[in-house]
Amino acid sequence: MSALSTPGAAATAPEWVDDERLARAAWSRLVEPGDPLAGSVLASLGPVEAVAVVRGGQRAAASPLVEAGALLVGPRSTRALDAALERWRVRLATVEPERDVAVLQRRGGRLLVPGDAEWPSGLDDLGEAAPACLWVLGAAGVGEAAQRSVALVGARACTGYGTRVAADLAAGAVDRGVAVVSGGAYGIDAAAHRGALAAGGPTLAVLACGVDRVYPRGHEELLARVAEAGAVVSEVPPGSAPTRWRFLERNRLIAALASATVVVEAAWRSGALGTASRAAGLLRPLGAVPGPVTSAASAGCHRLLREAAATCITDTAELLELVDAVGTALPSPPAGVPVADHDGLDPQDLRVLDALPRRSGRPVESLAQVAGLPVDAVSGSLGRLSLLGLAERSGGGGGWRRAPRPTRGP
Repeated sequence: MSALSTPGAAATAPEWVDDERLARAAWSRLVEPGDPLAGSVLASLGPVEAVAVVRGGQRAAASPLVEAGALLVGPRSTRALDAALERWRVRLATVEPERDVAVLQRRGGRLLVPGDAEWPSGLDDLGEAAPACLWVLGAAGVGEAAQRSVALVGARACTGYGTRVAADLAAGAVDRGVAVVSGGAYGIDAAAHRGALAAGGPTLAVLACGVDRVYPRGHEELLARVAEAGAVVSEVPPGSAPTRWRFLERNRLIAALASATVVVEAAWRSGALGTASRAAGLLRPLGAVPGPVTSAASAGCHRLLREAAATCITDTAELLELVDAVGTALPSPPAGVPVADHDGLDPQDLRVLDALPRRSGRPVESLAQVAGLPVDAVSGSLGRLSLLGLAERSGGGGGWRRAPRPTRGP
């Protein structure tokens, strides 16, 4: 029997089930950050009905989940959706959104949901990967702070050079009305937060755990100071532990919150490059600070400058140019400079591009399964990719495949 209509799966409905804010809070505990299937269900049904579907029972059976099921079609998709619902139901016993909100309120925190005046609009660019809500601890208005901001990120194992540059850039940014966003970690993150605090803030720390937990433990005092002058933010509810997956998905929030991202110091395989990739996928301006050519700690920055066309940032004035360039047209690459097919694509179109075979065509329904996206969304992406010369119909019109690599730029 499908998990979509398991009879009797829901006990007596708690009082909060019809409250959209509390339903979003519940959703943030039921699902893991960045789960594309969860994002599709939430976007299709809304928070109240999405939670009802997970809880099961007659109300879930009557819900329009069939429409959400269009995001994956066929028997395999039904099994995937059933498996997801079972995965989310494992946490039903732990869902007490009223308690979570009360825990945060006792610490002076608050819950933000889309539509709130304080909600940072940049997160909406994440589409179905946007968080259901934000748990916030701190005095600063998150939306206002993020409106003109820069993410300063980099390696935990940084050098004295990286620490100094991060602190200087953060202080210079704050002096000129630009908020600093980072991840509260050791190394470059900590230097960026401290530099912003030294200049009077504000700064936003985006955590991979609940905002009531201190991680890393050595940053208890620092995070308390961030909350006083800015805000500590998370998409997972109070008490949630940091995990590797949550750290990876946290990067997308940092990239989406900030007006621009600057990687200050990063090794060749630094996690900060993941934040840079997310920022580029969101079409946010990307910068990198050069380091000594002999320093392995700056190899990742040099890689961004060489391969990702990141802007070279050496001082606050250049950082401000990057932040204030939001919304301006990006220059075309010089003639002869190779451009990757995925440069400038939004995350959805990139996923469809990745799903396209290079030789024989594949039908839209099959591409939807591979990409993990609704059929309608895949169709829209194929139209855009076709206009860019990246996708084409195969012979006979029976499917889609990658087009021969185009030459872009002058």
